[in-house]
Amino acid sequence: PGDKQLEPLKYAEVAVQASVSRRKAESCILGTTSLLYHCLAKGESVAFILRDVGVLLIEGRKAHMRFYPDFLEKVTGKKIQDRATFKAFQQLDLVVSREVPVASLAFTSRVVVFP
Repeated sequence: PGDKQLEPLKYAEVAVQASVSRRKAESCILGTTSLLYHCLAKGESVAFILRDVGVLLIEGRKAHMRFYPDFLEKVTGKKIQDRATFKAFQQLDLVVSREVPVASLAFTSRVVVFP
């Protein structure tokens, strides 16, 4: 959109960060994006579990990101132990516990989970 330009994904950089070969990194990324495309095309709900960040849930045309408390603490610089801060994040529906089953976050009964 607008004047933003897309940059190609640098598979070599991903491979270095993931400690795998470039071929393996590219294969995994292409496989994941292909599966995501097919799931969304069929109207499936999809959840991406982002290891140290939280869960990205895509249902229909809506995407919702919920963050793990420790990630929000790093970003905001505030301890979530403070009841008021935790309550504020909860009311905004921004926080999720690592123990919560991903399927319980969705409105539909079926969710494809990308770990």
